[in-house]
Amino acid sequence: MKAAGRSARTRLRDRVAASDPGLLRLTAGLRTVGAIALTLGVLALFGVDVKHLVAGAMAAMVATFAIREKEPVPQAVTLALGLPVALASVSLSTLLTSWVVVGDAFFVVLIFSAVFVRRFGDRGTALGLIGFQVYFVSLFVGAKVSGLPGLWAAVAVAFASSAVVRFGVVPATPTRILSLLRQAFRARLAQLIATQLDLLDAGPDDIDKTLERLRDGTARLHETALMIQSRLDEGTPDASTARLVQRRIADAEIAAERLGLLLLTARSAERADTLTLHLPGAPAPAVGRSPAPGEATETLRRDLTALRTLVLRPPAEARGTALSHLRNRLLGYRDEENLPEATAAVQDVFRGIGETARAVMGLRIALDGPQDESDDSPATARSREELDAEDAAIDAGEEAAEEEQTGLRRPTTRAAVQVAVGSSLAIVGGEFLSSQRWYWAVLTCWIVFINTASTGEILVKGYRRLLGTVLGVVAGIVLAGLVGNHTWTAFGLVLVLIFAMFYTAPLSYTLMSFFVTAMLGLLYTLLHTYSLSVLLLRVEETALGAACGIVAAALVLPIRTDRRTNELLGTVLERLTDVTEGAVDQLSGGPEADLLDTARELDQALGDLRAATQPLTHPITPLRARRDTAQYVVALLETCAYHARSLAATAELLPTHPSIAADPRLRGAVRRTVRNIEAIAAHVADESAATQVETGPSIASLLEPDTAAGIPRYGRITGRVLRHLERLDEAVVGLARPLGVSVRAPQR
Repeated sequence: MKAAGRSARTRLRDRVAASDPGLLRLTAGLRTVGAIALTLGVLALFGVDVKHLVAGAMAAMVATFAIREKEPVPQAVTLALGLPVALASVSLSTLLTSWVVVGDAFFVVLIFSAVFVRRFGDRGTALGLIGFQVYFVSLFVGAKVSGLPGLWAAVAVAFASSAVVRFGVVPATPTRILSLLRQAFRARLAQLIATQLDLLDAGPDDIDKTLERLRDGTARLHETALMIQSRLDEGTPDASTARLVQRRIADAEIAAERLGLLLLTARSAERADTLTLHLPGAPAPAVGRSPAPGEATETLRRDLTALRTLVLRPPAEARGTALSHLRNRLLGYRDEENLPEATAAVQDVFRGIGETARAVMGLRIALDGPQDESDDSPATARSREELDAEDAAIDAGEEAAEEEQTGLRRPTTRAAVQVAVGSSLAIVGGEFLSSQRWYWAVLTCWIVFINTASTGEILVKGYRRLLGTVLGVVAGIVLAGLVGNHTWTAFGLVLVLIFAMFYTAPLSYTLMSFFVTAMLGLLYTLLHTYSLSVLLLRVEETALGAACGIVAAALVLPIRTDRRTNELLGTVLERLTDVTEGAVDQLSGGPEADLLDTARELDQALGDLRAATQPLTHPITPLRARRDTAQYVVALLETCAYHARSLAATAELLPTHPSIAADPRLRGAVRRTVRNIEAIAAHVADESAATQVETGPSIASLLEPDTAAGIPRYGRITGRVLRHLERLDEAVVGLARPLGVSVRAPQR
């Protein structure tokens, strides 16, 4: 019974870890709710009125979510600096209430400054956010000069409560967050392998749904890998450890994605295209009932289940148990003589299982330390020796500094000017709608500019906020009617809605806006200012603020969506060239390079591009052909990035792996691919540029035997390297058509 209970708890923990990597959303929600609850409790002990309770609750929320730093000490410094900023902001807001024109002008200056100081990093962003939001809190509660001392006390209690909850009740050190993220990576890796197991048995009727789950699982695993990479510097004791973890995470991700592709190929009548794993809605290949005769299929099913077990079970259970035997059997598939009798495609799947098991063992060693070796088979011992040799070769590299833009070209300066103009329009328009609650329009205008960089992104965010607000108004009406005059019941529901707001914020901006508006309906009830007309006015002010933000973004120093996506596309192509050239140069015998960091920069650039294309791929966009083109281009680039990452991972094995040796012929074979990437980048930068993409014979056919040097056609370069080079070449040529670059056939 105890074992069963522990197993159930473990499964629940893994599901939670996979759904919320690092428990970041849960931590944000608990911290905010805890800070607000503690603030309300302290203020209630002193018998303050409802207005100050609301002000304290909102200030606690601001003090909690505004802090962005990852280390506790910088967080404490920012929180300490935030208190005087908040006190000054609430004081100026209250003092300038009767001076309408001066107050509005100062509010615009404050908004400009709050965005402008983002150039100073997380601390500048946090202090600017605190200054703006606390000014808004003062307007919301209708603060008076006579009530300033009580308001100061409420704000001070809010900041103190936020500190207590952040550092005492719900602490989250970088090391702990990284540990939770690694747990999430394992859980998501196990989920992906489970989906691959479903793919093995999927029939023609359910292959499309299974393939969609496979795409989602692959994307979720990659998302978690990027989250881990972004926190390695703070969460690991030294640079070498960070690089080791980064290396093993990348190995496991690449191996799992390759295994999915090999399974799909084994289920298909022909070789599966890598693009199928990256393009949403891509048609599934025709599949049969079974990829192999019954015995081979049963063995595949057994070994995929064993691989999933190997990912999830703690390393302490490996010694002297069936788990060590599972590991030894799976690693044995790295030797040709241990492959079962099956078709070539199915044998490739077994090889993929062996390589994934090796990656999982490397991940365990990197995350959990040295493992017991007493039960090692020869294949396991050899894999362990390879991993040890790779670990010894790891050395920290240096990151190159990026060129910083200045003047109005600087994103923070441009955004500050845009939001100041938009807020000015929102103030004027908001005053016409309501002289008392015009600030809602300003708040919406401010919010649609946060984390957006183009007119299209602002348009989509404004639409989502308006939709969430409309739905939240309906919920607010219902909740206000249910709560009535029960103050603490209303505060309890406010806490629930705030937790839901922070927990869903990274998932859906519409949902977050819904919970915010429903919460505000309850706050209006507490302040005895609730009415249907007030909630409808909020919808009108929200629509006005969103419109003002869109107008400012479109007319003042605009960054068109096409321009931004082209800039980011150029960056992705540049990073793709760097990774490809660096990997092939090392595989050709060149000096060792920092390929892991280069591949990470490619992933980050691709993530930025994916986010920037959301306005083009949004379901409501009327330009269907443009949406399909954007999705196709991003999917092709993800395919290119996968093959480039795989090449980089293989190149880093070169100094230590016995089956891989440098082959100088690869440099010449990949030149066409690099020229094609550069040609596409030149066309993206200048559509009038006369560039062409070349096609030609396969990469493998370009590796002519070098009889003088005694090198046969393929030397000791594995077929995997050639396959990645060929698929990368095909994907790059595929980019030409949707981007309008002409393709030149080879001369005969």
